Amino acid sequence: MRKIVAIVFLAIIGFYIISIFSAFQFGDKYKGVSEHYVKEGIIENRGANLVTSIVVNYRGFDTLGEVTVLFLAATGLSFLLFSCKCEREFKRIKSSLVLRTATDTLFPMILLFGAYIFIHGHLTPGGGFQGGSVIASGVMLLFLSFRSFHPNHKTLSTIEVLAGISFAGIGLLGLVYAKSFLANSVLPLGQWNRLISAGVIPLIYIAVGLKVGAELSGLISDMISTTKED
Repeated sequence: MRKIVAIVFLAIIGFYIISIFSAFQFGDKYKGVSEHYVKEGIIENRGANLVTSIVVNYRGFDTLGEVTVLFLAATGLSFLLFSCKCEREFKRIKSSLVLRTATDTLFPMILLFGAYIFIHGHLTPGGGFQGGSVIASGVMLLFLSFRSFHPNHKTLSTIEVLAGISFAGIGLLGLVYAKSFLANSVLPLGQWNRLISAGVIPLIYIAVGLKVGAELSGLISDMISTTKED
């Protein structure tokens, strides 16, 4: 049953991909792309950060590729570290009182700042990758301060999977409603320079931010842990 569902799902994606590429003759050159971005980007997407509109809307496949590369990097590193039979060890050296106290104060602020960056990615410089990296830096600070700290890998995997499904789902909705992956035609665009604006762009960056934060936190956990052969 799972194989049948997977085949049907891949067939649907393949159909839409073929439909997109068949709409353009091979070798055609579309002139005025950059001019269109600058002149029509804010009008078509209502995002104050024009770069955001370009990255997650006009060039949505680029963002999908970047997320995929990060996922493959995390998967590859985990495979290399745990392909052999080994015991995971953490060097349990107690950190200073200053570092532990500072971490207790700063970690919630780091999480809040990272969330602020990807939630406001359509309004200010930043976005999902930047916000997720900030959150992962807070997790690394926990490792440095509390050597017995172990993240819940099931929770990180769940967040990563749900964020990835949300990102792909928003993109597929664009294919259904506007025949373009990640097309910004699913939700109302709202008023320019407001938090609730720019259609699906904020939702895309929230999904990307959570996915990047979870993947990088898992990478940090794998890299900090040392291995010892049996």
